[in-house]
Amino acid sequence: MDFFSNLKLNAKLNLILFTLLIGLFVITVYLTYRDQQDLVQNLALEHSRGVARQVISTTDYMSAVVRDEAETNYALVPQVVATQIAKRISEGNRYAVRQISLNYRNPENMPDDFEVEQLKSFMGPPSKEIYQVLNESSGKVFRYMQSMIAEQSCLECHGSYESAPTFIQERYPPEHSSYNYKVGQVMGAVSVSWPMVGLYKEIGANLRHELIYRIGILAFVFIVMGMLTRRFIIEPISSASATIHRVATTGDLSERISAKRSRDEIGQLINGFNEMLAALDRTTLQRKESEIRYQSLIEASPAAILTFLENGKIVISNQVAENLLGISRNQLLGESVFDFLEDGEPFSLKIADSFREKKWNKSGYVTQHKLRKTNGEIIVVNATIVLASNLDNVPIFTALITEAET
Repeated sequence: MDFFSNLKLNAKLNLILFTLLIGLFVITVYLTYRDQQDLVQNLALEHSRGVARQVISTTDYMSAVVRDEAETNYALVPQVVATQIAKRISEGNRYAVRQISLNYRNPENMPDDFEVEQLKSFMGPPSKEIYQVLNESSGKVFRYMQSMIAEQSCLECHGSYESAPTFIQERYPPEHSSYNYKVGQVMGAVSVSWPMVGLYKEIGANLRHELIYRIGILAFVFIVMGMLTRRFIIEPISSASATIHRVATTGDLSERISAKRSRDEIGQLINGFNEMLAALDRTTLQRKESEIRYQSLIEASPAAILTFLENGKIVISNQVAENLLGISRNQLLGESVFDFLEDGEPFSLKIADSFREKKWNKSGYVTQHKLRKTNGEIIVVNATIVLASNLDNVPIFTALITEAET
């Protein structure tokens, strides 16, 4: 997390944006792959339905038009025709079509385990078709089956043994299970098998084209969003950061953030910061002017003036105070005013107690003290102590000192 925190804003936004786009890309790949799977499977389903209908329609047609021709030409038997058409359709195609039945006459029409299970399910409640993807030894296979219903014309060969044509009776004895069907019963089904390997190749090809297209869109979005983010967020914030750093380093309050004005949150922040700098600049100028006027005032005073903190540390003095104590201003600033008084320690406690107990006289205290100069000379002085400031509960006192008359 420290690594991310230490990155620049531009790098952070780019990293976040890139991560989001990668996430969108992964989701897009998944959804596209799933859509392609559904599309290819639906195509296989529709094609299988069409093939099954062709086989069933051919069988129904042959059953309706063929009469005695089949006695002299067995190849004209409707079921035989349907079986041969299924073979022809399967040749040269990626899928296999078969006509199957639980009561088959041709061994080539014997169902496999899956087909047996589905044919039994067709015997129950009305069901016209079934389809699903199976895991077989050769891989995944799309399986489709559509039931074949017995019509009246079918019963000429599949009704009772006695009503069947002679050439059928000669081939299949009375106890054969392919007899005794009734109109509306399921006689068998058309089964279509599609190895998914070929279908997955189509998915792969479609997916590659789709991904190239979507990658292009995502890259375009990334570039545009990056440019807009840099133009309207990164550049204004970078300009503000650089200006704030210069102000903090140099103290120059005349600096301003040179960013394009806008009414959004960043624009309001920049405008507010510029207004704050302008106000601070005016306040600083006024403070400096006030300090100059104050310094001029205390320099014109005939009394020695010392401004000090609660601990006695001198922060302001005038020329008279320097002459009185016999020490330069540079040496005087930072010294304790109490160190120059004979009773400095108890006097400092008295001032502190008066301030803390809020018994300070607003007009100040006039006291007399023995003051020790830097040359060791001791003189008696009158001191008027006033509370000059109490901002943030930090007291600042000013002492007006004059030499007492002897």
